[in-house]
Amino acid sequence: MAIKALEDIPVMGGLDDSPRGRVLRAAAHLFRHQGYNRTTVRDLARVVGIQSGSLFHHFSSKEDILCAVMEEAIRYNFARMKAAMAEASSPRLQLRALIRGELESILGPTGEAMAVLVYEWNALTPERQLQVLALRDEYEAAWLQVLTQLQQQGIIQHPPFFWRRLLAGAIAWTGNWYRPEKSMTLDDLTDMVLDMALAGRSLDL
Repeated sequence: MAIKALEDIPVMGGLDDSPRGRVLRAAAHLFRHQGYNRTTVRDLARVVGIQSGSLFHHFSSKEDILCAVMEEAIRYNFARMKAAMAEASSPRLQLRALIRGELESILGPTGEAMAVLVYEWNALTPERQLQVLALRDEYEAAWLQVLTQLQQQGIIQHPPFFWRRLLAGAIAWTGNWYRPEKSMTLDDLTDMVLDMALAGRSLDL
């Protein structure tokens, strides 16, 4: 069904209702469901309810909008994860906070933007990719720090880099099959992934 107005689109986590936020909300949805190349500036303006030229009061180009969608999703989710990690009293609980945060980023209110980050990556110029990667590197460093601490404690045996790749793949794939049900909540799913990472030792948290 064609999107006729912004009110038809789910709210994206981390965005306010400012003109800029409304454009990014529409862009995340349209880029995800129509594709970046097939979405025109006119499409974005129509959904937001403004003139096409008004978009460029906030963004210099369509690629600028794409880059902003990706950056906002990373910033918002990383801020939530850091807050959750700050409340965790051990590396194991920090790992759980990271897992839950990443699951929520994919399955929750930034799901469309996170999918755009993956599937429209090659639409960015190399310069823009480096810009987004700078944020992504900080995010990944938090994962590697926690996994390294767990390795030093003897809780995981294999290199943290490989564990991160395995966990990233498993978590990303949940977007293809997971549907919220009473029999499998997001916390249940988090504990399953944690149990996989800690080889059953998550019960000793």
